[in-house]
This record gives sequence, C-alpha cells and structure tokens, in this order.
Amino acid sequence: MNLNKKLIGICVAIGLSLLASGCTSSRNNSSGPMGNLLLAEPEPINTRSQMAIARYNHILTQAPLKDEERAELLFQRGMLYDSVGLSGLARFDYSQALQLKPDMAEAHNSIGIHHIQQMDFIQAYESFDSTLDINPEYDFAILNRGIALYYGGRAELAIADLKRFYEKDKKDPYRVLWSFIVEQNVDRQQAFVNLAIYRKQLDDNNWATSLVDFYLGEIDETAVVADLVDDVSSQKQLNDRLCEAYFYLGKYHSDIGNKVKAANYFKLSLSTNVFEYVEHRYSRIELVRLREKRKQTTETVSETIPESL
Repeated sequence: MNLNKKLIGICVAIGLSLLASGCTSSRNNSSGPMGNLLLAEPEPINTRSQMAIARYNHILTQAPLKDEERAELLFQRGMLYDSVGLSGLARFDYSQALQLKPDMAEAHNSIGIHHIQQMDFIQAYESFDSTLDINPEYDFAILNRGIALYYGGRAELAIADLKRFYEKDKKDPYRVLWSFIVEQNVDRQQAFVNLAIYRKQLDDNNWATSLVDFYLGEIDETAVVADLVDDVSSQKQLNDRLCEAYFYLGKYHSDIGNKVKAANYFKLSLSTNVFEYVEHRYSRIELVRLREKRKQTTETVSETIPESL
C-alpha cells in the first residue's frame, strides 16, 4: 500500500467514526397541547469531526492524488461537512467529486438531497436518476427520489418509488411511514388500509413501530415518547430518536391541519442538531410549506373581505 492510500485510509476511518454526543434531556411537565415532551440539548460539534476535516484539508492540498482518490476524499469530507451542518461546503465537495468521478453514485445521491432541501426538484430528480442509472439497487436513492417527487407535487409518481423502497425491507417502520405519507396524498382511505396491512409485519420490539401505531390511532403521543426512551443505551441514541419521532409527529399534525402543533414538532426535530438524518433535513422544508399554506390562507381571506365604502 502506497503513502497516498494509507493517508486516504486513515482519513476515511476518521470520517466514518461515530460522533461523540452531549445531549441531555428533561421532561417538560407544563400543561398544554404539547406537555410532557422529552427535550434534548442540541448535539455539540464534535472535536473529532473538526480534526478529521482538517486532515482532509491537509491531504487534499498537499498530497499528490489520482482523480479517483481525490474524488473519494472530497466525498468523505462532504459527508463530514453535512454531519456538522455545513451544507454549503458539503454540496461544493460533492460537486467537485462528481467532476472528477462522474459515476460516483453516492455523490449523485447526496447532492440530490441538497437539491430537495433547496426545493430545486428538477435537479433533484436528475441526481437520483443518475444514481439509479449507475446503481439500480441503491435503496436510499429510491427513497429520496420518491421524497423529491412528493415534495415536488407529484405524489402519484412518488408512490411507485416508495412502494419499491418498502418492498426491500417490509419490517422497517420508516419505510412503512414514508409509504403512507405519500399514499395518503392520493387516496387517504386506501393509505390507511395499506398501513394496517403493513403494520402486521413490523417488529413490536422496534421502538419506531409505535409511530405506526400512533398513525393508526392505537396509541397517543405520550406513549410514543415513552417507547422511544425504552432501552436507550446512550445520549446520542436518545437524540437521534427524538429527531425522528418529532418529525413524524409533526407530519401527522401537518396533514390533519394542526399547523401550530406541527410547526412546534418540526422545530423540536431541528433543535436536536442531528444534521445528517433525513428527518432533520426535511423538517425545515415542512416549516416552509406550513408558512406558505398560512400565507395562502391569509391571502384568500383578504380577497373575500369587501373594500370599505
């Protein structure tokens, strides 16, 4: 193994190491529609991640690298930037990686997620199509293209991707939830029928199954929070679960018209600082959508009020 490969191996190992966490939690016992929530302290920026980024910077500027090696390092550094919330720098690295290695499926998928976040859906479709042209079995590109179609107002087309994603692992409650979220925009009654069918194959020991039960009306939000803290082995794991749970609770309330409660849940998901999770990434989109709906409602009401004589 030559020096360049050794350096790359070291950096990749550092970049993929688990982030240390410092989240703590406490019960919010205040009265009101969102009482008894579990709050998490936002995760701090990990020192190891910062050091890893510095090492990537050094190698990328100092070491003689082949295009493929440089592309891989740029992609790994982009992932690190994403994990600490530096999305602009991450997107730049993914773009640079693709210039050097146009057939890097992972980079196409990652930059496609950034296009969704920017609500640039045409570019997002193209990125995920490119990913799947290179690797037709890239699971999360299938999911992300379906999500892009959903947010782009093409739920009918998104159903096929979310169904395909679900079929690859029928025991995954997150796949069930996304399938339902999209299907209900086309046929809400049938979506609930399918959700009940899919629920039968889920593992009761998976905490996220409680989210499916909540959507089915079998448990309440307090039970969801109780389930997510069960068997938690680290503070980081708790924060990860809170990020996910609050996003899906927010989606539920958004879809039934509880806009204020939905917005609060999305803000709670964002407050965890679990930047790399899709739930964190798309919570901000959901907040934008809620603001747009509120603006449209206000404009509609204003148009119906006659001018004073």
